[in-house]
Amino acid sequence: MTDLVYESSIADLRAAMDDGRLTSRAIVEAYITRIVRIDQGEGDLRAVLELNPDALAIAEALDAERADGRLRGPLHGVPILLKDNIDTADALHTTAGSLALLGSRPARDAGVARRLRAAGAVVLGKTNMSEWANFRSNRSTSGWSARGRQTRNPYALDRNPCGSSSGSAAAVAASLCAAALGSETDGSIVCPSSLCGVVGIKPTVGLTSRAGVIPISSTQDTVGPHGRTVADAALVLGVIAGPDPDDPATAAGEGRALGDYTPFLVADGLRGARIGVLRGGKVFGYHPGTDQVAEAAIALMADQGAIIIDPVELPEGVSFSDPAEFEVLLYEFKAGLNAYLAGCGGDLPRSLAELIAFNQANADAEMPYFGQELFLLAEMKGGLDTPAYQEALVKSRDVARAAIDSMLDTHGLDAIVMPTESPAWMIDLVNGDHFLGGSAGLAARAGYPLVTVPAGDVYGLPVGITFMGRAFSEPTLIRLAHAFEQAAQARRPPQLLATLRLP
Repeated sequence: MTDLVYESSIADLRAAMDDGRLTSRAIVEAYITRIVRIDQGEGDLRAVLELNPDALAIAEALDAERADGRLRGPLHGVPILLKDNIDTADALHTTAGSLALLGSRPARDAGVARRLRAAGAVVLGKTNMSEWANFRSNRSTSGWSARGRQTRNPYALDRNPCGSSSGSAAAVAASLCAAALGSETDGSIVCPSSLCGVVGIKPTVGLTSRAGVIPISSTQDTVGPHGRTVADAALVLGVIAGPDPDDPATAAGEGRALGDYTPFLVADGLRGARIGVLRGGKVFGYHPGTDQVAEAAIALMADQGAIIIDPVELPEGVSFSDPAEFEVLLYEFKAGLNAYLAGCGGDLPRSLAELIAFNQANADAEMPYFGQELFLLAEMKGGLDTPAYQEALVKSRDVARAAIDSMLDTHGLDAIVMPTESPAWMIDLVNGDHFLGGSAGLAARAGYPLVTVPAGDVYGLPVGITFMGRAFSEPTLIRLAHAFEQAAQARRPPQLLATLRLP
């Protein structure tokens, strides 16, 4: 039965339901069977934290609606997994991977979850994630949570999937769902997408709602899709994009959010496009294999008719990353998490201070490998009216925005490209992650969009290429990413190897 869904696109599933070859119930059953075998059984992938016990009943109801000629939207009957920091008002928990919120039952869906249901999606379950979106310790291991333990990379199970949307990317790669939602503050969609060989769209802050999403940063958090193709990710983006009165940041997307991004899936979308190559800021040079994949990708873009401007330099005095970002995140994490926890029901921690105490009281389960030094630093911060926070925000966000806009304007660019990340490193619970470099930092600080697409591999481990643009340039980035994807055909399905087979 699992052959029904293995590597199937959303378009494939929709067509099969439209002509009666498949039902939503059959699709959900096939994914559940695959999850039980690959994720929770012999594969021990640990990408899926929890299955929705009502998924089959929801699918049956959607099948009945289809039979009556009633279709809710473009995802009618399509199973989607959600990262465990996205509220759902159903039988599922929302915990950010922490045992502290294990009894949490949100009273209402997050804004993006409401949009998925309105479009007919089946919320299949929740994915494992780096606990608290990887904002607890400097020595954390991506993909580890106290609730779900260690998510593995489906290309080599002893390697890391990156984080914090680790389970979402790994689940999509392993065909455990049609698509999944992740969230990003700095790298948490694009890094796991690259390491797990899938497409990731990190939207402009304000394009999608963060209401009902356990926060890190009010100025950097954004929710976006993982898909096996740009087409799948673009389709999901169109469903979740749009204003939400519960998230004031989405007012900036009013009139800019589109309900359908699929018209931008143009096969020759690279022809005539002006693409700059950013080499400064240590986005190249941290791994020779990554550089080789990126250079081949840039050459392919040129072959497809793109005009390559190489290199594009960061404005003088601007760095790709800045310590001011960390200060911003500490202040915003405390304020945002306190507000979120105060609204939770049940016998749960009601503040960051209470959460710190919970972790200390349950250290054996919550902190067996790494601590909570970031929690402690954040708890020491004042409110968002503190001058030090305001100064850091200007230095981090405003400088990054000006830098990206300047590079695009100076060269008349449609987008800037760079390698997304190194190949996957070994899981190391003793020492933590082994990040070598990445593409996310500048756009993260600015709140600007990124799209990463599989571009090649190093010894069988996927490597992505990132397209970066100005605010709300998702249509352009999707057009470029899709055209590159169609020309490159770089993605190879994972084999769930126990370890990498080196020559």
